Amino acid sequence: MPASLVHTCLRVRDPDASVRFYALLGFEETGRLTFETAYNVYLGLPGDGDRLELTVNVGREEPYPLGEGFNHIAVTVDDLDATLATLAEEADVHPEKPAYRPGGRDDLPRIAFVADPDGYRVELIDGGAFATPQDPAPAAG
Repeated sequence: MPASLVHTCLRVRDPDASVRFYALLGFEETGRLTFETAYNVYLGLPGDGDRLELTVNVGREEPYPLGEGFNHIAVTVDDLDATLATLAEEADVHPEKPAYRPGGRDDLPRIAFVADPDGYRVELIDGGAFATPQDPAPAAG
């Protein structure tokens, strides 16, 4: 049986704020799982499975250290400018810097980075359907 990536887990302090934030990016709550001292809120995009697991450790008040290893998750959006306007208006979330084409490459879509309510970076990629870009493989020889 081939392996498949199921979801990414983020620890959050305010699940309502996190669910509202990700809903603005098109995610829907798909379920919950409760444990003795914690619970998970699962989110997915329409027509897809669970892609985000928001873990809530009951009673946790201090922010989680984000560390240096984790950088971001990436989400495609149909209209980057409209998404940024919605995030600003409805969640007071603003991009780290104005939208840009990575590395100055005109062959790549515009992107912008925002932070979710717990400070996790989210890369927004303009233009809907998207495959991670890669340079052509070097010629064999």
